[in-house]
Amino acid sequence: MKNLTSDLLAPGDGRSATLSVSDFVWTRIRGTDDPAFERAYAVLWAEFGEAHEMETREVLAERFRLGSRFRYEMLLVEKDGAVCAVRDHTAVWMDGSVVVHLSHVYVVPEQRRTGLAGWLRAAPIVTARELAADCGDAKADITLVGEMEYDDGSDPRRAIRLAAYEKAGYRKIDPGEVDYHQPDFRTPSDIDASGGPVPIPFQLIVRRVGREMESSIDGIEVRKLVAALFAIYGAQFRVADMQHALLNTERLPAPGKTVALVAPTRPDTRRAL
Repeated sequence: MKNLTSDLLAPGDGRSATLSVSDFVWTRIRGTDDPAFERAYAVLWAEFGEAHEMETREVLAERFRLGSRFRYEMLLVEKDGAVCAVRDHTAVWMDGSVVVHLSHVYVVPEQRRTGLAGWLRAAPIVTARELAADCGDAKADITLVGEMEYDDGSDPRRAIRLAAYEKAGYRKIDPGEVDYHQPDFRTPSDIDASGGPVPIPFQLIVRRVGREMESSIDGIEVRKLVAALFAIYGAQFRVADMQHALLNTERLPAPGKTVALVAPTRPDTRRAL
């Protein structure tokens, strides 16, 4: 993968610099007609589909075709013909900056703790920089944002993921101030049969590239990040489903409000609805 250099690694991912990215085959997928799409999609669906945390092929087909201010990409990493990892992400141009939604990532057990995960966290910056250049500002600010499940003890993988991002240097937007919900990923027929959409509570973790040491974020930036996520979802999900009260951005901190950035593994009490 071109331009995947060690300076893109997060502050805590220094170990990844010792892993040679050239030992792997990196395939950037930009459409469902790509021969590699089905192989990569099957890996992500097996990991996230049953929990309704993975979009259908039809939804992703539309995401690949979003307008010029969006860039959706799926990344397949292989070695000696075997799948090592898959991730997908969407970069969004937001009036002078780029927000990258870190959707899903899966690393096969044999490649965990090798440093490969750090490169998978860095790769979306390449996509963001390409989009920024195409939009006229190659040096635009970049923020990586991920939606993470609350660690309720029911799935040990949640704690592992949060710890990994914390070690890398990511921060969590204080859920005590930002009660974020992801739209309902179920099919329209399932949503209607159950009586309507059920947004899912998630935590937001961020890496503001070049600003990783800052300990707070302004409400206006929080709204910008969520607006970017909802711009992705809103282009494909039904309008009525996106109008659920829990998805109303007016519930977010107002511009000028300072929100703490905390450790991803910190236990939290969500803000009362």
